[in-house]
Amino acid sequence: MSQIDILLPKMGESVAEATIIKWLKNEGDHVAADEPIVEIATDKVDSEVPAPQDGILLKRLVNDGDVVKVGQLIAHIGTAGEAKSAAPAAAPSTAASNGRPVATPQPAAATIPTAPIGKSGPGGKFYSPLVRNIAQSEGVSLSELESIAGSGQGGRVTKRDILDFLPQRGSIPSPAAAVSAGPAPVASAVPATTAAKPAAPKLVPGPGDELIEMDRMRKLIADHMVMSKATSPHVTSFVEADVTNLVLWRDRVKGPFEKREGEKITFTPVFIMAIAQAIKEMPMINVQVDGQTIIKKKDINIGMAAALPTGNLIVPVIKNADRYNLTGLAKAVNDMAKRAREGKLAPDEISGGTYTVTNVGTFGNVLGTPIINQPQVAIMAMGAIRKKPAVLETPSGDVIAIRHMMFLSHSYDHRVVDGALGGRFVRRVADILEAWSLDQDF
Repeated sequence: MSQIDILLPKMGESVAEATIIKWLKNEGDHVAADEPIVEIATDKVDSEVPAPQDGILLKRLVNDGDVVKVGQLIAHIGTAGEAKSAAPAAAPSTAASNGRPVATPQPAAATIPTAPIGKSGPGGKFYSPLVRNIAQSEGVSLSELESIAGSGQGGRVTKRDILDFLPQRGSIPSPAAAVSAGPAPVASAVPATTAAKPAAPKLVPGPGDELIEMDRMRKLIADHMVMSKATSPHVTSFVEADVTNLVLWRDRVKGPFEKREGEKITFTPVFIMAIAQAIKEMPMINVQVDGQTIIKKKDINIGMAAALPTGNLIVPVIKNADRYNLTGLAKAVNDMAKRAREGKLAPDEISGGTYTVTNVGTFGNVLGTPIINQPQVAIMAMGAIRKKPAVLETPSGDVIAIRHMMFLSHSYDHRVVDGALGGRFVRRVADILEAWSLDQDF
């Protein structure tokens, strides 16, 4: 009887690991071909791993909550007639074959358990599930993690950083040892560091208050937003655009477009097209920061923030958005938005973005100050389009007319995007929208 190895499948070019949410089958359970056996999560997308063929789940090699690399062995499946598990190994003998006693191996000293480590430390550092799992298993405390100089983006501690740190732990005196050794000589005193981040106030629910536990996606969003604000100094520039021509154009083409393409056309693909054009003209907006190195991205991959029925947020990414025509963008936007609401996006479809747009006008908001979607360095919020009186310059003088106006809000990382570039970029996007032709082809 053959044994089948179940590996964590590849889920996209940029997806390297996943978290085991829940096993759907126990050891010894019969499984049918293509039947889900385990639920996994990558960032904000949940999916399932199916059985490749009929058989019995012999062994689960990872547990709920474990972070697993793509291609890692997670289970064994055998045919229905195969034994559930291998026979237990014989107990080690306490005597050698020559009759002389042999010392029974003693179990290694257990690692002192540490307190659970959150995704963000007091200093604002973000710790991935993999790093936290290694820290827990090796007994690395939060204070030790904070002392590691991370080599990852934004000073993050990577797997290699913590593995390199482990052999050095014995040579680094613990805080307790430092106290017992008495005060250090004055000559070796180290200047005090900045004060620790103050703890959040302890809240006491009042009578009748409802306590709602954050779901997994909300926790991910919360941690990502806190990490972004701690990583990037945010600056936001605002521009008001006259999009009257754009509104009139859409009113004219939405019927013929839907009849020809079977799709509705919204303003979002137009916004994405304008942003992609501006990025090609100002490519230093399309960058990422790795320590003191700026990575100028070749591809223009634009994410579009989408609200889910649960109230959570997800950002599908349109890869190489600058290569689409307007019809292609409209179809891609509608498809991504539909599958996002249905929870059918693949992990690779929400990763790899280089710039993000969010349409806050959908909710009737005039403008917003969006938070950068790391590791990107900029994001633009599109406000509601409203009719307003505006001054128009004509050959015969200025006049007041009713125009369709909207605000564009551009938040950017001031480490690498200065006000001149950030301000020119949002102004350029507004210029493209204002110059939209009533005869624009679709």
